[in-house]
Amino acid sequence: MERVVVAGVDRSARSRIAADWAAHEAISRGLTLRVVHVTPLGDLDAAELWPYRPETVAPYVASQLAARHPALRIESVRLAGAAARALLFQSRSAEMIVLGVRGEGGSAGLPLGSTALAVAGAAACPVVLVPGGNAGAGPPGRTDKVTLAVDARDPADGAVDFAFDTARLRGARLHALYAGSPPGTKTGRNSPAPSAPAYAARVDQDMALLSYELQPWRAKYPCVRVLEDVVLLDSVRALVRTSGNAELMVVGRRAGSGLGPVAHAVAQHTRCPLAVVPA
Repeated sequence: MERVVVAGVDRSARSRIAADWAAHEAISRGLTLRVVHVTPLGDLDAAELWPYRPETVAPYVASQLAARHPALRIESVRLAGAAARALLFQSRSAEMIVLGVRGEGGSAGLPLGSTALAVAGAAACPVVLVPGGNAGAGPPGRTDKVTLAVDARDPADGAVDFAFDTARLRGARLHALYAGSPPGTKTGRNSPAPSAPAYAARVDQDMALLSYELQPWRAKYPCVRVLEDVVLLDSVRALVRTSGNAELMVVGRRAGSGLGPVAHAVAQHTRCPLAVVPA
């Protein structure tokens, strides 16, 4: 069975931005793009939905993408049922699923939509969440095209491999970032700040550990340029700040754990597409 890039779409501009990002990714990977629109089961009030015609959403988006990307192999699919369940089923045979961070039903007070949350937390393949306003090309001057959020003490192999492979496909530098806790932070809120030598020693220790853990992937992907980076800062703050200098950020998801608190928080505030990769 051919593996595809799946773009989940609705009537929102945000989903069309995500679909365009998916089109670029499908082309770079030499894969077919499958544009999927899911409508709920049950009788729909035609008067309430007019002029919305569910059967036209995916074909319309697909036709727009085909016009912009003539080399793209593309298909459109309309499914019925719960959106998250339908997309999770698609994830079994997909290379990746691409969604807008929020869909047409999203609220400004809830940056991460329920469908995006459910799919990113349980999909069998990587899920890329694209924030509104990001078409996937990245602004001029960005140098860290792929950023990997990695725990040097327990790296998520799937995320590391996905990040290296994506950097290889793009000919991009990989920024491997480990955000660790400063020395002494576990002894209490009122503990004295760590001394400069203690801080530097922790950075050196974590950098050595990060380098050691990444050695197998450096050997597997010798053409990928890697910037190894350690910051002693809250993980969410470090990753959100770094997302402003990236075209794609990659985080791991442990099996059966759903979308963890760090990935959930980063997804709500990221300034670049976020790839959530299962173990």
